[in-house]
Amino acid sequence: MSAKDGQYARNAAGWSELQYADSGAYLAHRADLVATLGRPLEPGQEVLDLACGDGGLGAYLIPWGLRYRGVDATPEMIAEASTRLGAGAVLEVGDLNDYEPPAPVAATTVFRAIYYARDRRAFLARAAAYTTSKLMLDLDPRRYAIEDVVDDLRAAGFAGVAIHPFFVPQTVRLPRPAGAALRAAERSGPLARLLLRYRFTYVLAAWRP
Repeated sequence: MSAKDGQYARNAAGWSELQYADSGAYLAHRADLVATLGRPLEPGQEVLDLACGDGGLGAYLIPWGLRYRGVDATPEMIAEASTRLGAGAVLEVGDLNDYEPPAPVAATTVFRAIYYARDRRAFLARAAAYTTSKLMLDLDPRRYAIEDVVDDLRAAGFAGVAIHPFFVPQTVRLPRPAGAALRAAERSGPLARLLLRYRFTYVLAAWRP
């Protein structure tokens, strides 16, 4: 077990609350985008959440009427997700580089984890083979060239790509009016691009033809 793997195992209990200053605001907004960005999802469709951690996102996707399948490489995270989500989710231990669901899924998400892909283009092609509607991921534009990732998505067979700023802070809990103003700024064009020079991330949705 690597030091990072050990860290995940030790901190599995309450992981979402540890990672996000306002886990409700962060994960609810992320779930909204999963359901609506790019090609919308319909109730009853299945979302595969790779590197799902403690299943925090699942708690906000299930109320959309979506079926949730969470996969994480750390058994302690899956145990915590099972406690959080109960019988409302399918949860499995697995590495995102190797995992394949038993049947195709409508959507695949890989949030805060694309850097775990040993070969990004190969990973995206593999995910495309079992994803019938769309794949979603997040990117720090100060670390990754968005154009390169879009090229990889198109090479994997995704015909359309939507790129959306994500302005819910991870480490700061904002008063409700400030949080609403930041979410509104996601659609502000030049202002959003200026903010992204210094902090925050993009959420990408890539969908099949």
